[in-house]
Amino acid sequence: MAGRSSFGFLGRFGRSSDLRAFDDGLRRCDVHPAQVVDGVKLAAVRLVQKHSASGEPTERAYHDAAALVSFTVLGEGRMGELLGEGMAQSLAARVERAVDYPDGLDAELVLLALHAGLVAPHVADTFGLSIEDD
Repeated sequence: MAGRSSFGFLGRFGRSSDLRAFDDGLRRCDVHPAQVVDGVKLAAVRLVQKHSASGEPTERAYHDAAALVSFTVLGEGRMGELLGEGMAQSLAARVERAVDYPDGLDAELVLLALHAGLVAPHVADTFGLSIEDD
């Protein structure tokens, strides 16, 4: 899967399994895949692959990445309604750790969501997320 991500060709050849898994992860969190542009999804998939210990991430790894991106879009309240309070709190803890550990996968996914303009204002305010200008 790693390095073979594909959107298909002229709608004839299907999307690669890694992108389908990421899209499925977004759907599980009530974020329609069309809400996240393909370039962001491709970058997220590549980040998951880059941080995979085996080089071949599992479908679960893509779902987990999509859940974090979805959290930045929807926030803790909506994710709690969808997935339960425990899962929403776990995702919130991942965002908090991402702020403290900028070299990890979660930090790179949150930064990607910030640059793509996906992060909801209330999520940015809650976690102090911003892109600093130098």
